[in-house]
Amino acid sequence: MRPVYIAGVALTPIGEHWELSLRDLACEAALKALEKAEVERIDALYVANMGAAPLQSQLHLGALMADALGLYGLPAMRVEAAQASGGVAVHEAHLAVASGLYDSVLVVGVEKMSDALPQEVRSALAMAEDQEYTAYTGVTDVGLCALLHRLYMERYEAKPEEIAALAAISHEHAVGCPHAQYPFRVSVERILSSPMEADPIHMLECSGIGDGAAALVLTADRGDVEIAASTVAVDHFFLTERGDPLILEAVRAASRRAYETAGISPRDVDLVELHDSTTIMGILSLEDLGFVEKGFGARYVSEGNVRRGGELPVNTFGGLKARGNPVGATGVYQVAEIALQLLGEAGRCQVEDAEVGLAENLGGIASTASITILRRR
Repeated sequence: MRPVYIAGVALTPIGEHWELSLRDLACEAALKALEKAEVERIDALYVANMGAAPLQSQLHLGALMADALGLYGLPAMRVEAAQASGGVAVHEAHLAVASGLYDSVLVVGVEKMSDALPQEVRSALAMAEDQEYTAYTGVTDVGLCALLHRLYMERYEAKPEEIAALAAISHEHAVGCPHAQYPFRVSVERILSSPMEADPIHMLECSGIGDGAAALVLTADRGDVEIAASTVAVDHFFLTERGDPLILEAVRAASRRAYETAGISPRDVDLVELHDSTTIMGILSLEDLGFVEKGFGARYVSEGNVRRGGELPVNTFGGLKARGNPVGATGVYQVAEIALQLLGEAGRCQVEDAEVGLAENLGGIASTASITILRRR
């Protein structure tokens, strides 16, 4: 397998883009990434998306986006793995270049959620769970996370304010981020006084709904940032079938292989983009990625260790909570943000002297985990 580099990166601001279509958003990000990459040709196109079928009644996104970009005659395909679609698309594109099949590929993650009614969006997100056994009960993804949240507090005597600190720090990091959906501070007190989304998870502990697109150009021969490892793993689909629901086995398996492939340990990682769709998923991820001992993640966060100037900067542009979570595109945003950090192009969000970064993207309640490790050349 040969080295793979990121030659071009582009992000659109996340928000309610009423005037832009799914195609408009994807093209904006893709064209900017291609311009930065300055490659002679693109050999393949990967489009990451979760909700276009139920929300826009649109399938066949590979051909649709290739046509919009004028990329005819090449393979183009949509990649879907629920909220992990972006990370899995990066993984597939990385494999294609590393294997020698293609020399330059374009990855675009795109999602448009704000045009749909709330119940339509909620139904689309519920498609990440089994429709016959789980979703039909009416439980939401946040409802499932609430079960983990309560169990975590009971087992490890974690305090609500310790877990909520992750959301507060994410908002702190989003201040000054030009593509963040919610670039303002929110206190822990405000978070814990917000309405309950699913007891004990408050509304301000959950990521919101937004539109956005991110794009990457991966090549075999140019770029200052290398993809040191890209892995994907799956867990039992149902929470009820897992030996311990507070252990994200897919995260453990994928990260273990990623560290081995990159030749590093968690201690060598300078910054992390976590999948904090809810605060508890971020806390569990921090532990199962190997950065903190099991049961101590909430305390580690509340002590300020994950701030940009702390021991392990986490979600340096605001994460899913404050940067925004256009679900199928989120994993591409995460990898793009790590690349910007390693290139020294993160602006007010910059982490000094960062050389290695890790992005974690999850589908469902971590039924799928994608891990991408980037290294500055």
